[in-house]
Amino acid sequence: MSGRVVTSRLEAMILTPDLPTRAELLALYASVGWTTYADDPDALERAVRQSSLVVCGRSDDGDLLGLVRVVSDDVSIVYVQDLLVAPAVQRRGVGRALMEAVLARYAHVRQRVLITGDEPGPLAFYRPLGLHNTRELTRNVTNCFYGDARHELS
Repeated sequence: MSGRVVTSRLEAMILTPDLPTRAELLALYASVGWTTYADDPDALERAVRQSSLVVCGRSDDGDLLGLVRVVSDDVSIVYVQDLLVAPAVQRRGVGRALMEAVLARYAHVRQRVLITGDEPGPLAFYRPLGLHNTRELTRNVTNCFYGDARHELS
């Protein structure tokens, strides 16, 4: 899972399974506006440490460019919990390289699942990776159910 990859718009990036430091995690999550995670650093560190797989994209200088973390039973399901890319390197192939690493590692797993918001960018990003929005399925109609322990949903 580790090694150098060349992306289409980023000269090179090193993929590594080494976990980021607390400071790196907090900076990355805060940089993309995921402050709920950054508000509880202990919980964030625990969640990352207990993930089935974490892949980091780093520059040649070791700077954290992005991160993907998944939860999986390694047989029937892989759930992409977080995919984050530092704003300075977004739209340069970092997210794609991270997702391709996950999809290659779990190619044998039957279901690949993630939940994202309704913004056009993420919706368009996942389709070329072979993932489908459940709203668009007609032959295999699938529903996604969601609950949040912190908030009442409407």
